[in-house]
Amino acid sequence: MTGPDHTSALGALLPDEHRRLLVGGRWRDAEGGATFDVHDPADGSVLTQVADASVGDAVEALDAAVAAQASWAATAPRERGEVLRRAFEMIGRRADDLARLMSLEMGKTLQEARGEVAYGNEFFRWYAEEAVRIHGRWMQAPAGGSRLLTIKKPVGPCFFVTPWNFPLAMGTRKIGPAVAAGCTMVVKPAAQTPLTMLALAAILAEAGLPDGVLNVLPSTRAKDISKQLQADDRLRKVSFTGSTAVGRTLVRQSADQLQRLSMELGGNAPFLVFEDADVDAAVDGAMLAKMRNMGEACTAANRFLVHEDVAASFAEKLAARMGALRLGRGQDDGVDVGPLIDEAAVDSVSRLVADAVEDGARVVVGGERPEGQGWFYPPTVLVDVPAGSAINAEEVFGPVAPITTFRTEEEAVARANDTEYGLASYVYTRDLARTIRVAEALEFGMVGINAGLISNPAAPFGGMKASGFGREGGFEGIEEYLETTYVALPGS
Repeated sequence: MTGPDHTSALGALLPDEHRRLLVGGRWRDAEGGATFDVHDPADGSVLTQVADASVGDAVEALDAAVAAQASWAATAPRERGEVLRRAFEMIGRRADDLARLMSLEMGKTLQEARGEVAYGNEFFRWYAEEAVRIHGRWMQAPAGGSRLLTIKKPVGPCFFVTPWNFPLAMGTRKIGPAVAAGCTMVVKPAAQTPLTMLALAAILAEAGLPDGVLNVLPSTRAKDISKQLQADDRLRKVSFTGSTAVGRTLVRQSADQLQRLSMELGGNAPFLVFEDADVDAAVDGAMLAKMRNMGEACTAANRFLVHEDVAASFAEKLAARMGALRLGRGQDDGVDVGPLIDEAAVDSVSRLVADAVEDGARVVVGGERPEGQGWFYPPTVLVDVPAGSAINAEEVFGPVAPITTFRTEEEAVARANDTEYGLASYVYTRDLARTIRVAEALEFGMVGINAGLISNPAAPFGGMKASGFGREGGFEGIEEYLETTYVALPGS
């Protein structure tokens, strides 16, 4: 049953009309009127129903994107940038409403949600400014006698699949550079959290984005839709944020059409604390790196590798901070930690903690699922975690900090790199030479030095190994949406 306050709360945040598909500039029902439920993770109740796109709907969305591509690519860069700038300003004015909507469907606290709106919105500001800075080059051939000209062109129609954990920021991080570059797109938001993306699409339409440039397909048929669209030779680019397993499937499906890909996949971030570190600063950083979004982030610190000389102090201080956090519904005052996304997420975290304890780890704080409604798991600190425990190999995606000790720098780096993933990593030390050595040795796309929060719209976000390829954000992000044409010109 729908919760007693959901109808009125949602009505003010997202009109019924915008809980449908957006195809070719028109809000419409899915084929056959199909819908699916969106749940409140705080109590499991149904928030609302949204249109459930079919494969046929997806083809029509791609048709709309293809139809709009030529005119959008020919639109002046300044005009494309101004659309993003207007959307940026609208999002800023509506930040509280977007945060409340996000908190309802995803569970994160209002403070976390407001932080995501501010962070995600910066991608629109950044790419509003980058739209007018797309340029090629002109030069004389080294041997003389001719000139070389390069031209940057939009890749073409794109397909974006966004995750549930950052429903606004993962959208703006893809939509921003695509709009700036002159690409049209079809977006399939996560079925758990489609509402924020639908609200974002409505804002972009209001900001003047032409019909068909952005098409949004909430759906429970992600596999069928991606397979159909990737088999279409009109689709030229795929960008996905999500699990490595799904990413591998999308990469395979891209082969026949040789589509451009950006894959931001799983993570298993190490958090290294050396013996010379400022332990209090490391604990502060750990709280940011671990507890952002209840630990449900690909950049979350998963493996705490702490030098044996400072491990006891670090664990004691971290446990005190984690244990003081208040668990509850994200919209309630004074709540620090909201629910996880669904029952499966709680089961996964519970299993990893239980396995670690069976392997010999000791629970310092947390470790047991609370009774009552909702998909909650308490902030948890484990010590004496064996290096070979499953919790050090799998992505936790929850508020659990497993601590394993090390003795030497070489051992710490080897342990940190002992994973198939290579997205984010964190290092705490006051030794400059060590900072350089470790940063160069770590096999990760991003390294935070004495910092627990490293994501920044002006910086390239992305990983290596099984964490994927391509970059989002920074100067590099827009290159993912541009092709290069070389023109040979005769000399005078």
